[in-house]
Amino acid sequence: MDSNRAFNIRCTLSFGDIYGQILIWMGVIFVSLAAGLALMGASKPIFALVGVGLILVLSLPFLLFAFTTTLLNHIALVPDADERRTS
Repeated sequence: MDSNRAFNIRCTLSFGDIYGQILIWMGVIFVSLAAGLALMGASKPIFALVGVGLILVLSLPFLLFAFTTTLLNHIALVPDADERRTS
């Protein structure tokens, strides 16, 4: 790789790349809320709040990991086409 060469950073990430991840995480949130409502109806509000909070706290790192790895996989260094440098 030539050290005098200019590069551009290109991100090719589109919404379709993360659409499935968003749908899965929304499903996790809805299931945890449904479980929380079921526990609320069973007169156990503390267990409901702890359950929903635990599911959200434990699933958030996995969501962030999936988003960041998807983003990093779509970043590329492209040689500059308009380079006018002379070596």
